[in-house]
Amino acid sequence: MRCPFCTHEQSQVKDSRPSEDGAAIRRRRQCEGCGARFTTFERVQLRDLTVVKKDGKREPFEQPKLQASIRHACRKRNISEGQIERLAHSIQRQLETQGDEVNADLIGEAVMDGLKALDSVAYIRFASVYRDFKEAGDFADFAESVDGHDE
Repeated sequence: MRCPFCTHEQSQVKDSRPSEDGAAIRRRRQCEGCGARFTTFERVQLRDLTVVKKDGKREPFEQPKLQASIRHACRKRNISEGQIERLAHSIQRQLETQGDEVNADLIGEAVMDGLKALDSVAYIRFASVYRDFKEAGDFADFAESVDGHDE
């Protein structure tokens, strides 16, 4: 594992323990070059996913991109980074069971389902971008459906 500080190629594992409810292994490492310590995570990846966008373009699935969109919806909400990471990893595992290619709409719906259970404000924020709200009335209608649990 390359050191993120000095890019030395060798590091030594100092501690390993389960993380994310057993879905990952957290490893504390120490660089053999500069001595700096850093953390890595090892997760099971069932397959390489390709996202099929609405315009038909294909691109590799990027976990950090998924986390960033969830994080953006959760900004200034009482949601921990751990909750965001668990949601993103849960969505990725769900998608990996669908096949090698996943439709972008499937990802958006999975994020909405996850945010709906996590935080209604983050859910509405994400929905406003995902469903392309055009005016304030769109927010009001959607928020009312969330309060009424129609959605």
